[in-house]
Amino acid sequence: MKKRILSLLLVALCLSFVACSACDSPAPEKPILYFYPEEDTIVSAKLELNGQLTCTYPEHGADGWQDYLAKPDGTLISPDGGEYYALYWEGEIEASMDFTKGFCVEGSQTADFLAEMLPRLGLNAREVNEFIIYWLPQMQGNAYNLISFQTDAYTDNAKLILSPEPDTLIRVFMAWKAVDQPIGIEPQTIATPERIGFTVVEWGGCKVG
Repeated sequence: MKKRILSLLLVALCLSFVACSACDSPAPEKPILYFYPEEDTIVSAKLELNGQLTCTYPEHGADGWQDYLAKPDGTLISPDGGEYYALYWEGEIEASMDFTKGFCVEGSQTADFLAEMLPRLGLNAREVNEFIIYWLPQMQGNAYNLISFQTDAYTDNAKLILSPEPDTLIRVFMAWKAVDQPIGIEPQTIATPERIGFTVVEWGGCKVG
């Protein structure tokens, strides 16, 4: 099967290139990785950040997460026998994001917006639920949220090395900014990936400002 690497990232926006935090280094929150092989498979993953990791679970060692048994239902078994449903990390990256296209969403409509958009970005029902549960409490009380979709500004600064390489890789990253008034923004086009074969999924995000 031809390898298909599909990278889609959810990033909230301003209207120009800005750092994805109040300080110089964006701080991605709760990126987690899911593995869905077609059969039991030994997998390894390593992050190479233009910055530094600040928290991982289970521990991301010098060589990353090595030799985990991944099952088709997404269960991961570590070499010492620990059982996980995903791999978690947070960190700081030196990067600027391209915030020239996206959406301005009323705070009270955030849940509906994410419930509609996240499946289009390739997430399944469980992944969508976990994403919304994590981010909604921070977003729904805002007057408006600026939200956008991006690829290289994130993936170039948070490289993910996987072994074996998946047939489908989906990386969804959301950076967002609360605003008091609606802001005009050119809508972004969303292309929905097809989950084929061994699939690896990542989602995370960060708040701007």
